[in-house]
Amino acid sequence: MKNSQPSTLLKKKYTYNILESIETGIEVTKNPYELSIQELFTMAARINKKRSFLFVSKVLGKHIPINPHKGLLTAALLGARYLEMVQGIKYVETEKLLTSFNREELYKSSAFIPTHVSPVVIGFAETATALGHAFFDCFQNAEYFHTTREEIKQLRPEITFEEEHSHATSHRCYIPLEMIQNEREIILVDDELTTGKTALNIIKSIHNKFPRRFYTIVSILDWRSKQDRKRFQQFQQELGIKINVVSLITGTVQVKQMREIANHSPITERKECAKATVEWVDISSFFSKTTLSVDNPMNQSAFIYETGRFGLSSSENNNLHHIASLAAAKLNQKRSGNKTLCLGTGEFMYLPMKLASLMGNGVFYQSTTRSPIFIENKVGYGARFGVSFPNPEDLSITHFVYNIPPGFYDELFIFMERKVELESLQPLLKELEKLQIKMIKLVYFSNNRGEQDEKHNQ
Repeated sequence: MKNSQPSTLLKKKYTYNILESIETGIEVTKNPYELSIQELFTMAARINKKRSFLFVSKVLGKHIPINPHKGLLTAALLGARYLEMVQGIKYVETEKLLTSFNREELYKSSAFIPTHVSPVVIGFAETATALGHAFFDCFQNAEYFHTTREEIKQLRPEITFEEEHSHATSHRCYIPLEMIQNEREIILVDDELTTGKTALNIIKSIHNKFPRRFYTIVSILDWRSKQDRKRFQQFQQELGIKINVVSLITGTVQVKQMREIANHSPITERKECAKATVEWVDISSFFSKTTLSVDNPMNQSAFIYETGRFGLSSSENNNLHHIASLAAAKLNQKRSGNKTLCLGTGEFMYLPMKLASLMGNGVFYQSTTRSPIFIENKVGYGARFGVSFPNPEDLSITHFVYNIPPGFYDELFIFMERKVELESLQPLLKELEKLQIKMIKLVYFSNNRGEQDEKHNQ
């Protein structure tokens, strides 16, 4: 089939043809909630020799704009699945979760995993930081942190590990020692398991310093082969541990490279349009600044606590939900359009998604990414539009935004954990002109200089 549209061969088999160059055969073996895989992902071709294909999620809000409620509900479904598979407890609200998921509607639910279940939840940067935090929302008594690619000058990471196939491979974990120096269950949250090597890497890193008996890996998709599963069994035997794996879809993937991919331009064509009005929006008063920053003269503003990068308890998370509702009310007052896109930046994904979910109707959410993908404007393909620009916080790193059709949105909220110099934002703002968005709000959560909101024409 063309343009990456799936074709059903048998009841549970699908084929994706990616840019007439990569043929991907998928067999689904477990689908406990009978979810449509077409509603979960499509596919694209990566500009990466280590792995040529990419599952482009329709529920994460990374490469494709989503209804933010769908992202939060995906994590809640994983929470329900974890409760069933690992704890042996049936969640009575699962059907309501599924109905809300399928309708992409708000589902108001408090944490439903009981207090006697007290794990440490870890989200993988950068793609699964929001998914990991939203999964953590399901617990009444847990702690959470996410891995990071940032090098924080004042701290030494307690854990480091590598993700070989990634565009940026090194992960660091900056957390209080007491959070990890115990025997509590570790739950690793990622969007997808292809081979599972990354998960085993971090388990090995943790186990070398902080051994325990139980680990769980939670992922939307689990595509591990028989050989990969055998590796998991051998790994468990070698370390004397138990690894549970929880997913919404389980199956296998066969990839055939038919030919080299032609050079598709990663640039959206520019059309003449009016300059966007750019406005700063300061919501830093709602959040708690750390004393920590990166060793980068471009941005000395401090990180905030509420991301979970440095650890977060369930009680602190409950307070965060209250803070988020107050901050979202301020942002909602700044809205001026009917179609609004909230854009997270890099690892900074959960708070933008959470705020987007509280900003009313007509709000979509996604994030910038480091992943370079071939662009092709064909129905069903995972990256139909794209712009690239230097990361405003580190101009040596290229960021991308995909699948924003020019002229589709009335306004754009860009969420930055730390305010950056306007000069550093110019390449990004220049690229966004191609998307024909009339109003851009630059939302920041931390600013060391105490400047007031600014408004100007860009």
